[in-house]
Amino acid sequence: MIRDTSAQDRVLAKPKVSRPWRRWVSTVVVVLGLLAGVGYLVRNWALASKSFDKSRLRLAKVEQGTLVRDVVADGRVVAANSPTLYAIAGGSVDFHVRAGDKVTRGQSLATISSPELQAKLAQEQATLAGLEAGVGRAGLDVEHGRANQQRSIAQAEVDRQTAAREVEINQQMYSRGVISELELRRSEDLLKKADIALSHAKVEAGLSGKELTFDLGTKTQDLGRQRSVVKELERQVAALEVASPVDGQVGSLLVAQRTVVQANAPILTVVDLGAFELEIEVPDAFARDLALGMSAEIRSGTATFPGRVRSVSPEVVAGNVATRLEFVDKRPAGLRQNQRLTARILIEERPNVLKVERGSFVDSGGGNFAYFVEDGVAEKRPIRVGSVSLDAVELLSGAKVGDQIVVSGADMFGTAERVRIAN
Repeated sequence: MIRDTSAQDRVLAKPKVSRPWRRWVSTVVVVLGLLAGVGYLVRNWALASKSFDKSRLRLAKVEQGTLVRDVVADGRVVAANSPTLYAIAGGSVDFHVRAGDKVTRGQSLATISSPELQAKLAQEQATLAGLEAGVGRAGLDVEHGRANQQRSIAQAEVDRQTAAREVEINQQMYSRGVISELELRRSEDLLKKADIALSHAKVEAGLSGKELTFDLGTKTQDLGRQRSVVKELERQVAALEVASPVDGQVGSLLVAQRTVVQANAPILTVVDLGAFELEIEVPDAFARDLALGMSAEIRSGTATFPGRVRSVSPEVVAGNVATRLEFVDKRPAGLRQNQRLTARILIEERPNVLKVERGSFVDSGGGNFAYFVEDGVAEKRPIRVGSVSLDAVELLSGAKVGDQIVVSGADMFGTAERVRIAN
């Protein structure tokens, strides 16, 4: 007997049939949700006064991250120390070097032939020799005068002693009745005269010494002044041999060989090869944030070299400010003047901020509003802008992460509060 599958079968209960009204309720809820969504879209589209093609706009999403404010610009290499040498006097120039030659500090670069200056030096040297002789003679006059005055004082002292001795003897003789009183009084008068003569000799010696010393001082001052004149002329004559003030390279010869130049005329330039800097043009909008000593990166080929801001020009030319960067620690090998390099100056780094791509909305709206795009409609909302970099803008309020903003092209919207964005 063959068994069938009846022992394996299980009787299932008949499913209950759901009530019809529940299906109708679910259908109505779905339909009402669809109608609400369509109504919202229709309302937004109805409130939008204008419509623009999306391809004419540039949209960007609000993100949270680090905002780096920097300036990137091309510049040219310039010599920080490039002195121009001038002719100390008029004359013909004889160059000993050519443009581009390497030179060392103190090396003779040119000689200026100036017969007039050399003749003037010879004249002043002769005058100096005469004044030196005059000072020597004045010194002898002082010594001679002092000797004469000492002799006069000594003679006056001897005359006074003689008169005093005579008075003393006459007094003894008068007391004995040998001479008359008249003789005694006459000797006393002679003593007084001797005292007066001695006093006058001392005063005369002092005045004569002062006079001779004054004459010597005047001639000594004249001699010192003349020595200064000769020293200056000697310096000028020595400067006719034009020497290099730095170790470097001859930049350019500003006059031709054997040319006769006037005094203070430029004749050549020297470039200090050890003091190159990079001069860049920074837009005025960023120049106000630059400060001396700011860090910078200077790129030469594929290599990057550290630098810093050395100077910022106070003058704005064609919307740019000239800024000079100096190399720190090391610099590219083989730098040449006017060589083009790229530099980046780090102004500020702000971590964990809301930011969006920079666009014309910052300038057109003054950073006070922007158009936020949602469901195909761009709506004008107030915002507050913070720091601005070359490629991003910090949003302080009015936006959140994920918002989509019209960063360029919003100037076509005019004053509309809402506009439709067509794909």
